[in-house]
Formats: sequence, structure tokens, C-alpha cells
Amino acid sequence: MIKTTMRTLPALMLLAFSGLASAAGFQSLEQNASGLGVAYAGSAAIADNASTVFYNPAGMTQLGGFHFSAGVVGVSESHKFRSVAGVSSGGDAGESAMLPNAYLTWQINPRLSAGLGISRPFQMATDYNAGWTGAAEGIESEISTVNINPAVAYKVNDKLALGFGLNYQTMDVRLTDSTASFKADDGAVGWNVGALFTLSPAMRVGVAYRSGIDYKLEGRRNGVAAKADVELPGVFTLSVWQQVSDRWEAMGDLSYTRWSSVDRVAVVNRATGAVLANEVFNADNAWRIAWGAAYKMSDTSKFKFGVAYDRSPVSDSNRSVRLPDNDRLWLSLGGQWKFGRASVIDAGYAYRYMRDAKIADGAAVGKYESGAHVVGVQYSVGF
Repeated sequence: MIKTTMRTLPALMLLAFSGLASAAGFQSLEQNASGLGVAYAGSAAIADNASTVFYNPAGMTQLGGFHFSAGVVGVSESHKFRSVAGVSSGGDAGESAMLPNAYLTWQINPRLSAGLGISRPFQMATDYNAGWTGAAEGIESEISTVNINPAVAYKVNDKLALGFGLNYQTMDVRLTDSTASFKADDGAVGWNVGALFTLSPAMRVGVAYRSGIDYKLEGRRNGVAAKADVELPGVFTLSVWQQVSDRWEAMGDLSYTRWSSVDRVAVVNRATGAVLANEVFNADNAWRIAWGAAYKMSDTSKFKFGVAYDRSPVSDSNRSVRLPDNDRLWLSLGGQWKFGRASVIDAGYAYRYMRDAKIADGAAVGKYESGAHVVGVQYSVGF
């Protein structure tokens, strides 16, 4: 089993460098598929596979020996613009893509654990037809990140565990409109911390924070050497998991993302410092609340369901064509199957409902009809 897993890991790591997906704003919650079935409720408290490296590194203390988890989430997102006159323009700006992940944890001794994760915490992709009504404001918008996250965790006692991780994260940006194209990239370092409180054998509370990350993007705009400073937001999460009965588990989540760090981005000439463009995202701080449950149907299978309300960082008064986002309601279903001695497969589905979003951005005056289907599968093993 160990040899097979070690041969598979490099391929999965390479896979993690392809594909796009997005959640509220352009934060990607879909860093595993095992949480999809419960709308990612309890994300910082469940700690039932190695993906806890991302959601709360303190959760590694719940995993004995070696644990490996890898999965993929597919997102089919739709953003259709319709003018105030009812005329459709730009086609469907939404993208369909795959979002893979891979994690490994190791219990060094009964108190100390280490882990490594590869994920994509922030992604954005919208692509309109050339010449559409709002082409002067934006045609193609792509923000893509890859995050490498080594982490350690320490079990202070039976009630408290602490975790800390470093994050080396790369960012690639491409923004085009009817007259200009800006393409740039950078790599930067951030951190994540977490605490896991075991209040009883049947209840855990998790608290986690992922820091904001500052980028100094460098690239070219219309052939001119250009740069831009971007700070991706920090995220705070409070989670609870409870074993309600022999068959039922319940879990909840409350998270807060400091989106105000991404209000606007100034693209400047690297040689002169002159401002070439101001890319406006108009993002405000936002929160998300989720509740989920799992029902143990047998010793080898569980049924999961969940619901979440995801507050958008943009509103009707400041929405842009690059980020045609709106508040969204998650409706999720999933299942878990155990086989062999220590292998688990999770699968999940969510429909992200978004009410129609009004917009008045330059010539783009009207509304968006948006929504998304999300499907994922995760394989986890301990040895």
C-alpha cells in the first residue's frame, strides 16, 4: 500500500497545477471533496482525513500513523448577462473546470504530527465574447493560485491541540478588455494556524485562520513592463462537530473573509511608476454560515447533506463585469464508503443557487443569471 501511494502522489501533485474553480468572490472552498456533501460545515473540526492540513492543521493530531488524501472537484459555473432591454450579450461568461487536491500527514509521536498539502485557495475565471456590450470593462479575467502548505501540529493535552503551517503560493493573473491585456505573476508566503478543542469524545470545536498574502505581480500590459500590488484576503473559521447519536453526526461553520483587501488594483508602468489602469473589484468583507449532518447507514457507509449561505463580497451598487458575483445558497448531498482495512471514498454534489445580480458597470447595465453545479470525489487512506 505504501509503495502504491508513493507512486501515485507525484502524479496527483502535478495534476494540482491544472484547472480552475471559484467560490464566493473568488475564494475556493473546494479544497477537498469529503466536505462537499455537508456544504463544508464543520471544516475546521471534523479532521477525518489528511485534508485537515488546509482547513485546520491542529486536526492532524486526530490522525494516527500516515494518512494520504487526494481528490478532485468539478465546477460548472454559469454567468449570463442580460441588458435592461432584455437583450443577451457576451454569451455565458462562466467556466467549467476541475479543482484537484492532495494531502499527506504523519504522526511523528503521540503528541507531534506533520503534514503537507497542495491546493488552490483562490481562483477566478470569466470569459465573454469579444465585442460584447461591456467589452470596455472586461473580456477575460483569470486569477489562478497554487498553494504548497507544510504544517505541524502539537497535542498539548487531551483537550487541546495546536497547529501551524507555512504557505508558499503562486499567483497568475490575466485581465483583458477591448483595448488592453495585462498578464503577470508572482510567488509569496503566508501562514495558517488552528486550534482544536476536544470538549468530549462526542464534540470538537475548531478555530482556524489563514493569513492574507501580499503579491508584487510583475508582467506586461500591451507590451509595456508593468506591475501591480495585490493582497489576497485572510480567512477566519469557527467550526463545531458533534456525534449526536450512534448514527447521527451534526456540524456547523461560521467563516469571515477580509475581502476589503481586494478593493482595487492599480497597474503601473515599472519604469516610470505611471498608472496604466485601475482594475476595480469593489470587494467588501464577507461571511459564510453552514450546517450539515451525516447519517451512518451501516458500518461502511454514510449519507451526508448540508446547506450554507455564502455572502458575496460585492453588492448591486458596486458589482463589476470581472466579478459578477452574488450571495449564494449551497444545497449539498454526499456519501462516504469504507472498504478494505483503512480506505475511504467520499463523493458529493452541491447546487449553488444565486439570485439574479444587478449591474451598472460602464455600458454593462442589466442583470446576471448565475448558478453552478459542483461534483467531487475524494480518496483517503491511513496506514
